[in-house]
Amino acid sequence: MIHKKLIPHIFVKKGIAVTGFFDNRVFADGDVVKLAQHYSNNGADELIIFDLSNTDSEHDQSLKLIKEISREIDIPILGGGNIKRVEDVKKLIYAGCKKAFLNMAKKSNLDLMPEVSKRFGKEKIAACADNFALLKEQKELLETYTSEVLLLGDNLHLYEAVSAVSVGAVPILSLLDKEKMIALLSIEQVSGISGNLLSDPSIDLMDLKGELKRRGIVVNTYESKLKWSDFKLNSDGMMPVVVQDYKTQEVLMMAYMNEPAFETTIKTGKMTYWSRSRNELWTKGLTSGHLQYVKELRIDCDNDTILAKVSQVGAACHTGHQSCFYRDLVKKEYDNTNPMKVFDDVYSVIKDRKDHPKEGSYTNYLFDKGIDKILKKVGEEATEIVIAAKNPDPEEIKYEVSDFLYHVMVLMVERGVTWEDITKELAQR
Repeated sequence: MIHKKLIPHIFVKKGIAVTGFFDNRVFADGDVVKLAQHYSNNGADELIIFDLSNTDSEHDQSLKLIKEISREIDIPILGGGNIKRVEDVKKLIYAGCKKAFLNMAKKSNLDLMPEVSKRFGKEKIAACADNFALLKEQKELLETYTSEVLLLGDNLHLYEAVSAVSVGAVPILSLLDKEKMIALLSIEQVSGISGNLLSDPSIDLMDLKGELKRRGIVVNTYESKLKWSDFKLNSDGMMPVVVQDYKTQEVLMMAYMNEPAFETTIKTGKMTYWSRSRNELWTKGLTSGHLQYVKELRIDCDNDTILAKVSQVGAACHTGHQSCFYRDLVKKEYDNTNPMKVFDDVYSVIKDRKDHPKEGSYTNYLFDKGIDKILKKVGEEATEIVIAAKNPDPEEIKYEVSDFLYHVMVLMVERGVTWEDITKELAQR
């Protein structure tokens, strides 16, 4: 079953955020990353980013901003604007965009579509148009080389335009109300919708999705596979909930849910508990701002404990600590070989050496010598891996791969690439 997508949009120029409203593109010094996080955490399915840059240098600023946004949000990004060559599409995709969209009003972009589609894959290319006659004229081009079309405008030809395309259509409307939204989302070719209504940060997208669902529109909402009556409750009629950071896997806290708390969590996507001390429903962070956004709810083998994986804003503990479990009770020393933690720890040490040089440090020696020396070492270590692989003893391979990864991390720090960038790129593949 294909869910219809609700997609806010943001305009950027020179790396500066705008209000997000289509007809009133007033630039502001607001935190565009925080705005994107708000959309991601509050029910948006994707995010469209229009780069309104006029120059290559401005475009580079916008790309940096898109990259920063992609690190901080979990929903796909559709990015476009100022595309003149294949390299511009590549930069958008490498910055973290799921798709790059090309403006069909530019003849050069029409000529570019076949090449970028073949190079990056049809699923990564979309088109953007406000000339609906052009959609009919270029129908074969769109069907062959794109996977989606963004349709700009509110005019009467919109419904005709939607019907004219066979790839997914995403109308982007300034004049958007709920009834028009329902009418458009009811059309088979419409894969999603964007507009002023959805880009207004004050709109509760989860609440809107609930209304759309009641009106027969298939949207992506939280749904539990089990009913409350299927759970084995404790003597107080509650379910214990263990809360875990969805990225780091760190255990953050433990609380309890009754049925209203569970249903509120499912409806809103924000972790809600029953406060036994205050004897009331408690949406975590509603007062402090330290909200917990649901990423996944799991049930244990006995149906008597919930594991919640969340995106935690700020600290989970009322003491200000990230986790409520910040004190050791009993501890035996051990080596933490969690791969991601090891990579993060080594990367942090390398970055600290760059930020705070230490005399005699080999890492600082590499940074002082510069990029050419670092690249030379990466190449040498890669060759050492090839040589080691000819040896049947795996110990030598372990040693050489470790050397290689260290030097690669020096390169990553030098060029401002993080492990999160790498893992996101691998996940997208």
